[in-house]
Amino acid sequence: MKTIPDGGVLGPNAREASIQRLKATTEPGQELDILIVGGGIVGTGAALDAVTRGLSVGIVEANDWAAGTSSRSSKLIHGGLRYLEMLDFALVKEALQERGLLLSELAPHLARPVPFLYPLTKPFFERPYVGAGIALYDAMSVSSGHSRGVPFHKHLSRRGTLRAAPSLKDDAFVGSIRYYDGQVDDAKYCANLIRTAAHYGAHAVNQMAVVDFLREGERVVGAKVVNHEDGTQFNIRAKQVINATGVWTDETQAMVTDRGQLKVRASKGIHLVVPRDRFQSTVGLILRTEKSVLFVIPWGRHWIIGTTDTDWNLDKAHPAASSKDIDYVLEHVNKVLKRPLTREDVEGVYAGLRPLLAGENDSTAKLSREHVVAHPVPGLVVVAGGKWTTYRVMAKDAVDEATRTMDERVPPSCTETIPLLGASGFKAAWNRRNRTAEESGVHVARIEHLLNRYGAMTPEVLSIIAEKPELAEPLPGADDYLQAEAVYAASHEGARHVTDVLTRRTRISIEAWDRGVSAAPVVAKLVGDVLGWSEAQRESEVRNYIARVEAERLSQQQPDDESADAARLGVEDIVPLR
Repeated sequence: MKTIPDGGVLGPNAREASIQRLKATTEPGQELDILIVGGGIVGTGAALDAVTRGLSVGIVEANDWAAGTSSRSSKLIHGGLRYLEMLDFALVKEALQERGLLLSELAPHLARPVPFLYPLTKPFFERPYVGAGIALYDAMSVSSGHSRGVPFHKHLSRRGTLRAAPSLKDDAFVGSIRYYDGQVDDAKYCANLIRTAAHYGAHAVNQMAVVDFLREGERVVGAKVVNHEDGTQFNIRAKQVINATGVWTDETQAMVTDRGQLKVRASKGIHLVVPRDRFQSTVGLILRTEKSVLFVIPWGRHWIIGTTDTDWNLDKAHPAASSKDIDYVLEHVNKVLKRPLTREDVEGVYAGLRPLLAGENDSTAKLSREHVVAHPVPGLVVVAGGKWTTYRVMAKDAVDEATRTMDERVPPSCTETIPLLGASGFKAAWNRRNRTAEESGVHVARIEHLLNRYGAMTPEVLSIIAEKPELAEPLPGADDYLQAEAVYAASHEGARHVTDVLTRRTRISIEAWDRGVSAAPVVAKLVGDVLGWSEAQRESEVRNYIARVEAERLSQQQPDDESADAARLGVEDIVPLR
């Protein structure tokens, strides 16, 4: 019996249907083939990988889809030039293969090329050295077997560099090399990925936390979970469990065993969001720092500037950016800008944690970004490390390991041929965008915005507007996003709270000057209508969101990690009123 509606709709009815199916796994013959714990990019990727092999799959996430690391990246899909310099050719080649696949096949509606300048500061020897490296970077992507998806690099003179980026200091560079990588809205991609897995039959439930694992002797045979939405607990049985919890890997693994553990170390990276008009440039920048690299990334009507790379041993759910972090990023980007950026230019700030495989080295910048798959006890597979870009390979390897001991023969992974929902038909939809605008009465610029977020599923959003034309209005303080998108987030994309909509289904929390405070009451009304909230629940959601914004602002004024963490933890996650 199919329990997920066609089209991968993750609304409240689909969530309840999935819960009922997961509860039924304790009945004879009803256990899942695979249960995945963790709804970040690797977990949702594993769900799609497993379900498209014909397996019965469940996936649970303690918070929201991509609530942790997977929504707080630099928004890049790239091979990593600095890993090339570290001679990690295998990792770079693998990542470039995945970049081409994402751009050309899997998600052309969500991922797109973005140009960068690699500035040259020394005459004579630096250009041939860096040029050879970037030429190798391009060459490795050509041999991937998929479309590159991006143009080749080009050498620019000092004059050409300033023409591309007029706001750079005249004497900061002797020239540059322009190259391309890929860009994606990480949280939107993850939400689309889990919808695609649901479309193929995966049973996906967010706000569902694992509190213990079920054991039969040494073997893990499932998990005990708690539904954060109503407080109920129940057991889920599965032949294999995949632990894909990222920076929480150690804690999740410790529920089962302390033997043969993978050790994951969290490294904090922060990003600043500033308006696009604060400096002129048609391209992004990659700048060397004494510790790592700093990206200046075009992001719609904004720039994303980051990142840092520092050890983090405090709260993993809400990593906080300190005043010191912000000053570090501003200081380094201002070294190359004619007009320095100030705190007043910063629209948004976000911090995320990289799950690095711990080693002997004390520097997180040198810990491995390669991933590892382990089978510490029968029935439990752990996947850890890796890069966002290579999520599909990590997911494949984890499912390969989980199915290795299954009695029946399981087909190999086929996700490199499975486009995400909205990808098929995207180019045709883009080509008829002017006609769509005429038919819907929505301005063509809005249609383009929707197509770049929903692809061929854009008519689903437009149908909401057709029923209630007032939902074509933008959300307060966030002109880029329509009210219909908040409705769609709850009815189709699994959003359960105001925070889900403002921080992940849209990026209002980092793109709006007020960080979404003025939009919160409207979103609470729209989402509440879909999810059946009482007036008290709506008010509670708005209060919690405003308090969260205030706590984050306060944390960003603190001098160090400890005080920033204490300030951010002044607000707990929203708990539904029961």
